[in-house]
This record gives sequence, structure tokens and C-alpha cells, in this order.
Amino acid sequence: MNLSLIWVLVQFFVCAAAVSVAGYRLAVEGERIGQAWGLTGSWVGLAMLASVTSLPELLTGVSAVTLAHSPNIALGDALGSCVINLGFLVVVDFVLRDEPLYRKTSASHLLSGAFGVVMLGFVAMNILLAGTPGFSHPAVDGVGLYSPVIVLLYLVALRLVFQHERRRPSSPAEAAQPHEGAARQSSVWQSLGRFMLSALLVAAAGVWLPVAGAQLADALQWNRSFIGTLFIALTTSLPELAVTLSAIKLRALDMAVGNLLGSNLFNVVIIAIDDVAYRQGVLLAHVSPLHAVTALSAVVMTGLAMIGLFYRPQSRVLRTVGWVSIALAAVYLFNTYTVFLYGA
Repeated sequence: MNLSLIWVLVQFFVCAAAVSVAGYRLAVEGERIGQAWGLTGSWVGLAMLASVTSLPELLTGVSAVTLAHSPNIALGDALGSCVINLGFLVVVDFVLRDEPLYRKTSASHLLSGAFGVVMLGFVAMNILLAGTPGFSHPAVDGVGLYSPVIVLLYLVALRLVFQHERRRPSSPAEAAQPHEGAARQSSVWQSLGRFMLSALLVAAAGVWLPVAGAQLADALQWNRSFIGTLFIALTTSLPELAVTLSAIKLRALDMAVGNLLGSNLFNVVIIAIDDVAYRQGVLLAHVSPLHAVTALSAVVMTGLAMIGLFYRPQSRVLRTVGWVSIALAAVYLFNTYTVFLYGA
């Protein structure tokens, strides 16, 4: 292993550590702020925590299309993070030893899951259309018209989920919000200050991640679609994993699941933001069509999670995880292998 590769790896893992630690602090302070504003746990997970824990994906995507000139890394990071977030459901199911995940989670997450299927399917459709001979994405000043549609779908999803949460009676578990005592002792302004400091650290690491990722792809002679879909997506998803495991420890399972599904909705919005930042044309017209496989893998995985939320299976395979988790892991491995083998 030469010194240049070692230096790239050092940069990459330093960024990963910064994103993980600072991203967790972002989530904690965001949760406290949300509670001070009287928001439900599920809503905090879906909207507030999802947006702050997805900050690395946002900054990494914009940096990828502006500094690193790597649209494949940007799209691979956004869509790969969706697949990884759904893969974290397998981790949650494995950690919960007393009862299967889908027996303990609120069925209200079906609504956010359904919007995830719609938004991810819409992105996959536009990626495939870009590879169709003779097709040209309608655009205004280099921004595809699919981008405002994505943002509109996200806003509609937030509004409908918020209305649904307000109509739904709170369960006893949701009524006992975590960090409630700490929220009383720490003012909202103090939480906002810590929130901003953590955001700056995540921003700095998120800007450099795609540059280090592009260098790593060149050093290892791996395709950039694979680097974006696996390594960078996994790194920028570390805040979601940290929040998920912490929420499990605090018995806030709905907040954890809401954060994962909400992060996926926000990750799709990041594709629209990347499209605006990418000045060489319409983003989805300059990426590998194989990204459609990742988008469709996320659609299939979201559908499996929705089946689990609706059917609520209680059996476990070898007393470890449910069959839904095994199916999620299989789709994740299939997507990873396919992108590695055929990515550009």
C-alpha cells in the first residue's frame, strides 16, 4: 500500500469520524428543540431528525457536483444512503431481542413509506428515461423539471404525515419522550447553539468527503458509482445509525424508524438540490443508468418494510431476525454487487 493511498484513507476515515460524532450531536439537540416546540416523537424523527442527519448527504452531493465534478458520486450517495437506511432496519430488528421490530413499531409509518416508494420510483423513471434514445429531459436553465416535482412531493408528504400524526392518538410509549428532563434543564437557545456548532463540523466533513471518495476510487481503480453508492453513502449515513441505536436504547423506536424513513424522503430532495448545483446540464442525464437499480432496490426494500408494518410478523429465523429483515439484507447485497460489477 503506497503512501498516497494511506493518506486518502486517513482523510476518508477522519471525515467519517467527524460526521458520526457531530451528526449524533445534531440529532440529540434537534430532538430537544423539537420537544420544546411540542412536536410528537414520530414527527421529530420524520422531519426534524431526518433533515439534520441527512445534512452530510446534502453537503456531500453539492460538493460532488461542484468541487469533485462527480455526478455519479452525488447520485450514488443520495440513493445509496436510502438503501443503507433501509438496511439499518435489519440492525434494529437484530438488536431488539424481546420482540420483532414490526410488532413494536407504529403502523403510521406506512404513510411515509408510501411516499418514499412514489418519490424513489419517480427518480428511477427519470434515470431510465435519460438513457432512452431520442429523449431529452425538459429543463429550465439546466435544471430538470423533475426537480420541482420532487420538492412538491416532499412538501405534500410532510403536510399529510403531520396531519395524520395530529389526528392519531399518542401511545403511552410516545407520551414518555426521551431527554424530557434534560430538555427542561437546557434552554432552547443553548440547544440551538450546540446544534449550529455540530452542523459546522458536519458541513466541513461533508464538503471533503466526495473529494476523498473520488481519490479513493482512482487509487483502488473502482468505479465512482460504487464508491458513491457504498462507501460515501455508508459514511454519510453514520448519523442515522447513531441516532437509531440511541433511540433503541431510549425506547423511542418510532422516532428511530421515522428518522430512517424520513431521511430517505429528504435524500430524494437532495437529488433535486444537486440538480440545481450541477451547472453542466440536467443531473440525471449525466449519470450512469445503473443508478436506477439502486433506486428500484430502495423501492423494493421500502415495500418490504411496509409489508412488515402491515402484516406484523412475529416469527424469527433462528431466533435472530424476521423474514422481512432477511429479504431486506438480500436486496441490499444484490444492489451492492450489481453496482460494483457494472457501475461506471
